[in-house]
Amino acid sequence: MVPRTAFVNGVAFWSSRLPGWDIAAPVLRGEATALEQVAPRPSPTLLAPTERRRAPDTVSIALEVAVRACEKANVDPKQLPSVFASTDGDLAINDYMCETLARTPTLISPIRFHNSVHNAAAGYWSIGTGCHEPYTALTAYQDTFGEGLLEALSQAACDDRAVLLVAYDIEARGPLAAIVPSRGIVGAGVVVSPHAGTNPLARVCWRTTRGTHRTETLARNGEVVGSNSMASCLPFFEALARATRRTIHVGLSPALLLELDIDFLAGMHG
Repeated sequence: MVPRTAFVNGVAFWSSRLPGWDIAAPVLRGEATALEQVAPRPSPTLLAPTERRRAPDTVSIALEVAVRACEKANVDPKQLPSVFASTDGDLAINDYMCETLARTPTLISPIRFHNSVHNAAAGYWSIGTGCHEPYTALTAYQDTFGEGLLEALSQAACDDRAVLLVAYDIEARGPLAAIVPSRGIVGAGVVVSPHAGTNPLARVCWRTTRGTHRTETLARNGEVVGSNSMASCLPFFEALARATRRTIHVGLSPALLLELDIDFLAGMHG
């Protein structure tokens, strides 16, 4: 594949012990340690009070990093198409639904059922921002982050416009935790564009390549995100935090990788 170039114009990160990019970046660089206490989940303030109360963890974390990434990029959320990537969707609601169907099926909550669909966070984002641009909601098992990033980069290249990527996963509950060992809450957002804009954070030369090697993160994985299903996003965000030129590989499938040459030009800063 012929390499293409994109720019990272906005970035956001949130985990239970790293609530925000300004806190996360020094830890990803190895200059600080994560917070000792678990932070409360963020509140999706762009939603109306009724919708805010109904919003589950997946929606809360997705909207938090989406808003922060757009703020960092200094772009209007209404103008951006978006890609929402989640490995497992809302495992807490899935556990509730399975248990209720097994015990008292007539008591299924319509609101919780409404929030169980995989594109729930994208729908809330459209409502909260009033955005009428298209969105994509996807999952690809352990390669979800890589496929989400590839989708965002591809859309940006094909449509010649900025695209918002939102990647998130939460903790598994009940019997599902035995087969999906995801822990904590992790959300990551990035605005990518074929154009540098006014204050780009990084330039990325990307292509797909065959292979099975995945770049290992240098950060202390357990301290940053533990065994959350979205841990595969760490090498990319660590590279952005370190702001030094490097090449990383993110998984797309058992035999395909996304290769990213990340560079920081004079004047670029986070």
